[in-house]
Formats: sequence, structure tokens, C-alpha cells
Amino acid sequence: MPPFSFKFLVSVFGEVLPYFPVTLLIIVTSTIFSTLLGVLIARGQLSQSSVWRTLSQGYVFVLRSTPPIVLLFLIFYGLPKLLLLTLNININDWQKSIFVVIALSLLFASNLAEVFKSAYLSVDGGQREAALMVGLSEWQAFYRVTLPQTIVVALPNFANTIAALIKDAALAYVIGLVDMMGAGDNLISRNFGHHSLETYLALAIIYWIIFVVVEQGTKYLEKRLGKSRAIASNPVEVTA
Repeated sequence: MPPFSFKFLVSVFGEVLPYFPVTLLIIVTSTIFSTLLGVLIARGQLSQSSVWRTLSQGYVFVLRSTPPIVLLFLIFYGLPKLLLLTLNININDWQKSIFVVIALSLLFASNLAEVFKSAYLSVDGGQREAALMVGLSEWQAFYRVTLPQTIVVALPNFANTIAALIKDAALAYVIGLVDMMGAGDNLISRNFGHHSLETYLALAIIYWIIFVVVEQGTKYLEKRLGKSRAIASNPVEVTA
């Protein structure tokens, strides 16, 4: 095995960074869809309908109990067969990134549903009642009083969940998608397994930078939205 090469480490960045847009697209798209679906699942868990509540809770249990790599394989290999057999729809020509986004969105929607539900329940219901008493409508009370506080409470756990999503997105290469991890894996193969340490260290540095950006962005949002929570906690001031 050749000795550690700093020069090769630097060259790895030039090999994998061109595939950063693929990785970023998967992360951003999965975050958007998992957030939207997570809101719906959280709403279902809080529903007065026992049917929707049971279905939502079952969804959370099943998806949170499924390892990411297993779900990715189930979606990649199982979804095309399921749609072909049931609806006669052929999706075998879909891009691999679509299957990754579907798997990550389904998986992390279950985690985000718990985050949103807990954050919503943590907001004092008396503030909503006070907002209604001073003349706000149901929608205004939710939008101007409950929602800002829910977002602030949910933000730290939301950021932690997205951090986990970013790490699991690196599994995309196992189905042949060439993102940053896939490019790194191909680079190692071309070098017959040599310089694996340099390759994975370069990838780790890139992911560290991504996490720093996410962490700092979260802190900035917490600071900005914290002001909204302080205002929203006083419904009388909101109406002023």
C-alpha cells in the first residue's frame, strides 16, 4: 500500500466536487418533500379521526423501524415492480436520483413528523385562546401565534434530522448513482484500492463543511425566529 499522499488528497477534491450539485440536489429535494410529508403526518397524528391517527402513527412506526439502506433497496428494486404489476406503469427508465429522493423523503418524513408534533404540543394552548379572545381568527391565531413558536421549538431537532438525512444521502452510491460518494468510490476502484484513506478524508472534509453551514444557518434562524416567538407569546402585542 502506498504511503499517505497529501498531493493525492488535494487532487481528490477536483475529482469529486464536480458531482457536488448531484449531492446537493438530492439533499435539498429530499428535505423539501420530507418536510411537506412530515407536516401532513404530524397533522394526522393530531387528528381527531381515529383512522387518520392510526394510519399516521403506523406510518411513523414502520418507517422509523426501517434501516435507510434497506428502504433504499426496497424503493429502487420494489417500486418499479409494484407499479408495473398494479398500474402497468414502467418507471425502470427513471433516473436513480429519483429513487433516492423518494426513499429519503419517506424515511425522514416519519422523523420530522415526530419533531413537528412535539413542537406543536409544546406551545401553550392558552396563548391560542387568548389570541381568539382579542379578536384574531383561528387562522390568524395559528399563523401569528402558534406557528412562529412551533417553528422555533422544532428548529434544533429539525436541523439534527436534516443532518442525519445528509449522512444517509451518502448511501446513494450503493444503487449506482454517481454523486460525490459515488465519484469517490469510482476513484478508489480506478486506483485498485490505493489511496482510499486520502479519498475518504477528502469526502469527510467536504461533509464537515456542509454540516458547518447547516449548523450556522440553524443558529442564525434560531436567533431571528426567537424574536418572533417573543412577540407571538403576547397576543395583545400581536394585534397592536
